[in-house]
Amino acid sequence: MHETEAVFTNDAVVLGLLMAILGLIFWTNASKIPFFKKVYSFVPPLLFCYFLPALLTSFGLVDPKESQLYFVASRYFLPASLILLTLSVDLKEIFKLGPKALIMFFTGTVGVIIGGPLAVMAVATFSPESVGGQGPEAIWRGLSTIAGSWIGGGANQASMYEIFKPTDGIYSTMIIIDVLVAEIWMFFLLLGVGQSDRLDRFFKADNTSVENLKTKMEAYSKKIARIPTLNDLFVILGLALAFTGLAHLIADNIAPFLKENYPFLERFSLTSSFFWLIILATTFGVGLSFTKARSYEGAGASRMGSVFIYFLVATIGMKMDFAEIIKYWDLIIVGLIWMVIHIVLLVVIGKIIRAPYFFLAVGSKANIGGAASAPVVAAAFHPSLAPVGVLLAVLGYALGTYGAWLCAILMQGVAPV
Repeated sequence: MHETEAVFTNDAVVLGLLMAILGLIFWTNASKIPFFKKVYSFVPPLLFCYFLPALLTSFGLVDPKESQLYFVASRYFLPASLILLTLSVDLKEIFKLGPKALIMFFTGTVGVIIGGPLAVMAVATFSPESVGGQGPEAIWRGLSTIAGSWIGGGANQASMYEIFKPTDGIYSTMIIIDVLVAEIWMFFLLLGVGQSDRLDRFFKADNTSVENLKTKMEAYSKKIARIPTLNDLFVILGLALAFTGLAHLIADNIAPFLKENYPFLERFSLTSSFFWLIILATTFGVGLSFTKARSYEGAGASRMGSVFIYFLVATIGMKMDFAEIIKYWDLIIVGLIWMVIHIVLLVVIGKIIRAPYFFLAVGSKANIGGAASAPVVAAAFHPSLAPVGVLLAVLGYALGTYGAWLCAILMQGVAPV
């Protein structure tokens, strides 16, 4: 993101910086110093885990484009965390959460579909050159890739790139806009986690089902809690990483097979290895919840999963560069207006159906962020809620290409020539 080389280019050094930041955050979170107690009563630790690494990028200390840490976190630690966080899941209680989670998810999808053309129309009134262009240079073609990312994920974004073929220059700019605007929204979503009770009062929401699941899982964890031995820790890591390896093995075979023999499945993201990786990891975790492996929750399985999640958050935060906001201010405005429409629709529908803030936050991130972000936001409320984020994100993958295509056609219709 910086034209000049970052100060630290060795990933071992970058890893050390990120772990030092995470260690400092959790040390201060446990501190009895009144200042830190007050800070963390308003701002959840997860938000600092996300925000502070962004400063490393903004000040040119690290370059996330050159670092492989996000790849490691998303391909190795994310599936491992999903296995550990779903290890003790209670599927009956998750289904009792009811239809509001789905309603908020689809509301988020509609917000992205209509938000794109409305944002283009709004910016065209004062800066038509910012959203105009013809042929491969047309800005709406680039914006279609953001729609793919915001309804599904990376695979859907790549699909839009292949369908509408914007220039590489426009596409690379759109990736920056996508990340920046999505991460700004992530910042506020995580800020809301610490204020979820107040927000639930604003929505007049009945969050009994969410609280019941949290209470039940906490009671189960306490009931089977034990001091983990070295054996326990190795079994937990063994389960997480062995099944992650198995998920990779199957995904790396099934995705190319489907792409070669059933290419039409690409529109459902079924030819994406990452899609299958997430599906399989979650399936393995849920499968283990019906076995004696569930007892390892008492030795800290979900806590280990949370460690992986927090590291993923740090690498996601590292991708955000505040300096880029100035560089691409006109297209950032398009993205921000687009996001505001998505948010306003969620708030309006959330208020009408009295949905808990949890459903708004997870429904939004299941669209904007997908499987890499939705379980993170869900787990910020409670580790046992992570599977809700995963299930909705998978739905986003399936709908992403269709929703993004419709959004792109609408943007093409309103874009200035």
